[in-house]
Amino acid sequence: MSAPEAGELDLDKLYAARLHAARVRPYLATALFALHVVASRRVPTMAVDRHWRCYASPGFVAGTPVEELAGVWVHEVSHLLRDHHGRSDRVARERGLTAPGDRLRMNIAADFEINDDIFGDGLVGPEGLVRPGHLLLPEGLLMEDYLRQFRLGPRTQDWAWLDCGSGADGDEREWDLGPDGANGLSPQQQDAVRFRVAQGIAGRPGTAPRGWRRWAEEAFHPPQPWRELLGAAIRSAVSGSGAGDDYSYGRPSRRSAGIPGVVLPALRRRPPRVAVVIDTSGSVSDAELGGALLEVAAISRAVGGRRDLVTVLPCDAAARVAHPLCRAEGIPLLGGGGTDLRTGFARALRLQPRPEVMVVLTDGQTPWPDAPPPCRTVVGLFPRPLSAGSWDEDDPDYEPDTPPDWARVVTLG
Repeated sequence: MSAPEAGELDLDKLYAARLHAARVRPYLATALFALHVVASRRVPTMAVDRHWRCYASPGFVAGTPVEELAGVWVHEVSHLLRDHHGRSDRVARERGLTAPGDRLRMNIAADFEINDDIFGDGLVGPEGLVRPGHLLLPEGLLMEDYLRQFRLGPRTQDWAWLDCGSGADGDEREWDLGPDGANGLSPQQQDAVRFRVAQGIAGRPGTAPRGWRRWAEEAFHPPQPWRELLGAAIRSAVSGSGAGDDYSYGRPSRRSAGIPGVVLPALRRRPPRVAVVIDTSGSVSDAELGGALLEVAAISRAVGGRRDLVTVLPCDAAARVAHPLCRAEGIPLLGGGGTDLRTGFARALRLQPRPEVMVVLTDGQTPWPDAPPPCRTVVGLFPRPLSAGSWDEDDPDYEPDTPPDWARVVTLG
């Protein structure tokens, strides 16, 4: 077998490193061999795109021992298995991360999530490994958690070269072959690879680090992005005509130009008023009530952060005091009795001014109003098992009515 010419990618060495990685981490073998290699001198070391192509620098491969290259293989495929590109896109939208350094910060946070437990036991970490301990951060967290705990600065300036590709932070590079390039995996093929890897980890849980076991459990039981769905449901509810519409002279209508001497008001959209009815009956747990307050904060963000436009009403069989969100820290979720959220609907509709959107957070064990309220309605359901007797409320044969068709229903996590 002839040696590669100067400047060429040493595929034999790179494939030997991949084989070594598969031997020491057999549960990752399906993913490792699903990657298609692309030689690129524009990549600092090795990188992946979101279509499961692995870009390798010929100079880096030539100067790196096989054992360390095996560690890089595992590191890069970990970005793809853990969907760091998709998660980075979501967190960028949710937190408004659009600054030039934000994607680098996401890459670093994703590396923190991976590197804290994948090395050792036959896998050598490459030189310059990025670990959370370098910034005095704890191990075992997720990328999203690390993003909240550090900013770019003097301690991260040595990582400015870091570039694991769009597969790590979602930002397409100039050297990416893109969605139409050759040898990429379709989303369905990517899901199949992830499922096979999760099966391998679940079948031999004692051989995988804690981070991989956690990932495999979520791969089999993926969490629903319920906060994103809830926010989208609210935004959809207020996007129709009439919700949050008002006339204002602050910006005159363009039609004023056609009527000399007359100033017409313009129709402007303002954030809507939202009433949040929280089910505080005995069938709702303390943990779910705590989660409900977190949803109130998410609802506030969905309407542009206008806390003064959000009112919270605890309700079991009777509606409680309506609390403005500006006092969210001290909202008492009193209750513990039976459930009849119809009183909460009625109390919310008596608010002045009347809400334009109503959000109901409940386990669903309640009668519902016969007629739709005169405002858009979103129902957030706490999940309940469907086994026999799981809906028992003094009557073992009791089953709750499903939410009415006029409500937008979202299952909470």
